[in-house]
Amino acid sequence: MEPRLLVVRVPVPEKTNVILGQAHFIKTVEDLYEAIVTSVPTARFGIAFCEASGHRLVRVEGNDEELKQLAAKAALEVGAGHFFAIYLRDAWPINVLNAVKGVQEVVTLYCATANPVQVIVAETDQGRAVLGVVDGFKPVGVEGDNERRERVEFLRRIGYKRG
Repeated sequence: MEPRLLVVRVPVPEKTNVILGQAHFIKTVEDLYEAIVTSVPTARFGIAFCEASGHRLVRVEGNDEELKQLAAKAALEVGAGHFFAIYLRDAWPINVLNAVKGVQEVVTLYCATANPVQVIVAETDQGRAVLGVVDGFKPVGVEGDNERRERVEFLRRIGYKRG
């Protein structure tokens, strides 16, 4: 089989964030569950992880059925070994990323976003690999004073900066 490139769209519903990454062991879903729930106990989330050997199933965890289904669908469509998808509500990725990165079997994170996401996947006769992600859209220019002021005000309004 000649290798081929695929673009897999990962849906990100309104008021939802997605974290995409790669890990290396079947207990990843349980460890990610614990990392998220202990970081933000009120977060709603779903996690899916692609086994790369053995039964080669998508393992699913979480505390929200809709988000678990979204994560499972995204993981299955990307289909790369040891790939994982986390769908998150009632928390921001910034609240859980250090805990997710601290999970021993996490190898890399591709993105954490509320933007539309496309995953660039290479497929060979052995399987699939994530080459990278397209997170949102390309820039249309450089911010000016008004845009800078809007962003500063936004960060203060949501409580991430003082003043």
